[in-house]
Amino acid sequence: MFTRLRRSFADLSWFSREVLILALCLILGVTVVPILIWMAGNHALGPYTHGSNTHAGPLALLADFFAGLSRGALTFWLVALGPTILILLLRVFVAVLRRPASVPRSN
Repeated sequence: MFTRLRRSFADLSWFSREVLILALCLILGVTVVPILIWMAGNHALGPYTHGSNTHAGPLALLADFFAGLSRGALTFWLVALGPTILILLLRVFVAVLRRPASVPRSN
């Protein structure tokens, strides 16, 4: 199954692969990352409080998260774009490591 999936991913054009990676990163950033933040905060800091509800669940956090995104709050957008930024930084790091050493010119 994974071999066929990997082969079909490799058959995509460069642009299609990049759009797919971007879409997956954005989906992770707006769904999975806030839930992971809720889980870590719930474990380390205690229950998430939403208004008068002292034990609000992850869906209340997601509602607050989407409200923060709609208001344009920078911190919420950094969380949403986090996986995309991480992939971009990883690619830059790998490109710098793979860059051939420059040969000094002699005059």
